[in-house]
Amino acid sequence: SSTLFCTFDIRNLYTMLPQQEALNILVEFLHVHGYRKVKGIPLDTIRKLASIVLEQNVCVYDKKIYKQVLGGAMGSSFTLTLANIFMWKWQKELVRRQD
Repeated sequence: SSTLFCTFDIRNLYTMLPQQEALNILVEFLHVHGYRKVKGIPLDTIRKLASIVLEQNVCVYDKKIYKQVLGGAMGSSFTLTLANIFMWKWQKELVRRQD
């Protein structure tokens, strides 16, 4: 047995998350950890609600409305959690390839 230690600095992770892939990984994460529902809410409903939060994010700049089409809102607790779950999948794949 050996230990592999590495660190990564991913720039702009929150704002560069591929939205659909991140949503798929969210559902996979919950499923892998034994969830079929969370507090009575089915995973497909959680995915739909998460999709609304992620994909309907708009902001106003210089009197123009912009829609964020990649990643999530900076400073959002949801985006932080989703980024961590996204990295869980990435780390899992990296470890699998090392075996």
